[in-house]
Amino acid sequence: MTREKVAVLIGAGSGMGANAARRLAADGFKIAILSHSGKGETLAEELGGFGITGTNRSAEDIGRVCAGAVDRWGHIDAVVNSAGHGASGPLSAIDDADWHDALEVYLLNVVRAARAVTPIMAEHGGGSIINISSFATFEPDHDFPTSGVMRAALANFTKLFSDENARHNIRMNNVLPGFIDTFDVDPARERRVPLGRYGRAEEVSSLIAFLASPEGSYMTGQNLRIDGGLTRSV
Repeated sequence: MTREKVAVLIGAGSGMGANAARRLAADGFKIAILSHSGKGETLAEELGGFGITGTNRSAEDIGRVCAGAVDRWGHIDAVVNSAGHGASGPLSAIDDADWHDALEVYLLNVVRAARAVTPIMAEHGGGSIINISSFATFEPDHDFPTSGVMRAALANFTKLFSDENARHNIRMNNVLPGFIDTFDVDPARERRVPLGRYGRAEEVSSLIAFLASPEGSYMTGQNLRIDGGLTRSV
């Protein structure tokens, strides 16, 4: 008997996370969603799964959605972590609270999810953790200072995690989108992109789907830019 595929999406009530949920559902995954807005519950039900209203700041909430998936379907094959943008402006104007918020939602969100799901995946033969990160991870951008700083730390964590858990066939990769159409199009930003347009959420979701699939099973510990050529490093 073919085993059902199961995906847990954290912070996926809207935007790229929600689009990823739709794509994974179309690819045959059973869907569980955690979101703070309540939109995740509605979307998950629409996709034939279930949702919980909570926050990626809470290990308890993350544990609840993971436990719910296991109770319903017996295992978890993929986790997608999604989070929006944080504080911007001159560095001197960003206070401690903003930096602590960024730590909570851009780095510790993944740490918490990994802690919750690693023993589940190890018991059932492995899995894929996919983090929606940012093009600013390796090329700092003054529009996204707290995001870029914490996601550089996430890149480090991802490499350490993937090394430690490869023996369990648990993979972790980061997807680094540029300017995507889930946000309002800013003509000035659009002009920075060599392809001359914002990316589509569906394009990001196609990469997430690949990383969650058997076709992506030899990829781990990587940071994959999908930015229309925006970043310049080689």
